[in-house]
Amino acid sequence: MSNPILVLNSGSSSIKYSLFLPDENIPIVFGLAERLGESEAQLSITQGNSSESIHIPHADHRMALEKLALLFGDIGIQPEKLAAIGHRVVHGGEYFSESIIVDDDAIKKMESCNHLAPLHNPANLLGISTMKLLAPNVPQIAVFDTAFHQTLPPKAYLYALPYEYYENFGVRRYGFHGTSHRYVAQKAADMIGQRLDTLSLISIHLGNGCSATAIHNGKSVDTTMGMTPLEGLAMGTRCGDLDPSIHQFLTKKLNLSINRITEILNKSSGLLGISGISNDMRSLIKASEQGNERATLAIEVFCFKVSRLVGGLATSLTQIDALLFTGGIGENSAHIRHRILENLSILGFKIDTEANTAHGKQHHGLISSKGTIPTLVVPTNEEWMIAFDCIQLLKS
Repeated sequence: MSNPILVLNSGSSSIKYSLFLPDENIPIVFGLAERLGESEAQLSITQGNSSESIHIPHADHRMALEKLALLFGDIGIQPEKLAAIGHRVVHGGEYFSESIIVDDDAIKKMESCNHLAPLHNPANLLGISTMKLLAPNVPQIAVFDTAFHQTLPPKAYLYALPYEYYENFGVRRYGFHGTSHRYVAQKAADMIGQRLDTLSLISIHLGNGCSATAIHNGKSVDTTMGMTPLEGLAMGTRCGDLDPSIHQFLTKKLNLSINRITEILNKSSGLLGISGISNDMRSLIKASEQGNERATLAIEVFCFKVSRLVGGLATSLTQIDALLFTGGIGENSAHIRHRILENLSILGFKIDTEANTAHGKQHHGLISSKGTIPTLVVPTNEEWMIAFDCIQLLKS
């Protein structure tokens, strides 16, 4: 198999894409269609050292993908010649514990999960349906954020609610960022020269969305995100864990609908909500250094929540062979990693300041002191993980 694989991440108003050759984990072409449906809609494309951005006013998903197909044609890549098209799908419910080749039955099952991820799944399915029209003979493959966490035991995924809510409505913890956690776990095992199926790991994915996962012998056994991505750690704009009665309290106090309160918890909370400045950790660290107290408070809450929940995840394991940092913040913020590991010193973690400042790049990702629990910075590559699943499915 030598034909390229297209990886798509279709959002409600954007499409992120990458094009991989089967034997390379770095995309040969990548880019983003954003602000779809608006007059400012644009499509960017990067190939090697060349980048350009094209104005596509009021383009919808189909128009953006049609334009992308034309751009691929200009560089000698015909959509019908693709080996496969891999799609990120946020929610697979309990139907999917692994990636699958999409057929009509799979689409019905994915559609039945729309109510569990109303902001994500319909957009993911729109990407699939559009590419089926543009490249009808190319295999479409779905890779699910939730699939990796289908190995959680009932004690970890059940909420303490009437059991019929789980039986009738699927109310349970599903977990997300599974593609990232799966990739960095295997990468970390390679980095330390051990087999993944012999290791107990805690993976911390810190970006605008944040989650942590306990991994035992290569399988997810506990995770912080829940039925939706709102649960768990404090994030860029999401609140993470909170008292469920706050919904009702704020509905009455602010005279807002429950839908509006849920929107606030998802889009106006977290780092942005506490700081009142930004959801970007880089901006908050700079503001904190200049004396902004709310920026400092947002950082403190963020790091405390990570440490607190990582401590909880440790109870799902009999030992911790390594702690992994990944995601935009996890990979690039030495300051945040330092504060989190200080909070976790009770578990035996100790940081090597010099290695941490260099993001572990001089020590195969290692940022911990000798003789302590290994702590690694592991860059994630979710797009390649999706392409890799496409390759494996085509081979089988």
